[in-house]
Amino acid sequence: MLNEVLKILEEDARRTPDDIAAMTGLKPEEVSSIIKKAEEDRLIVKYKAIVNWSKLQDEHILALIEVKTSPEKETGFDAIAETIARYPQVNTLYLVSGTYDLAVIAVGKTLQEIASFVTQKLAPLEGVQSTATHFLLKKYKEDGVILEGGEENRRQSVVL
Repeated sequence: MLNEVLKILEEDARRTPDDIAAMTGLKPEEVSSIIKKAEEDRLIVKYKAIVNWSKLQDEHILALIEVKTSPEKETGFDAIAETIARYPQVNTLYLVSGTYDLAVIAVGKTLQEIASFVTQKLAPLEGVQSTATHFLLKKYKEDGVILEGGEENRRQSVVL
């Protein structure tokens, strides 16, 4: 039941224990208990809203930064990843396969702010061999949600 409750919350974090109970056949108290335990165990680490920032005047710049690094003897990539994750500009951080080792999603108010983060903070870190920065120009889909034009019916009409 835990997986089912987590999938429901992942799809819509505003679902109440009563809603989830009706969907799963559990009692609301059981759902509340499952959620509380999942939060304590850090299975649920955050609830969030997906915001289409392009519709507001308060847009921000996102960049995908690929980082090539050398793993450390005892910790592999974990130590450098922990250091990078602590920067406030870092929104998301992944260990990836391929030419680069880490993929960083960074956020800033301007292109210059992100460039400054890369050149003054990220690239000089011990163990960082190189970086490649890609500025994200437009978001079409985030966390499985199409941001614009996704709600209308895109099927062609059938004329009988």
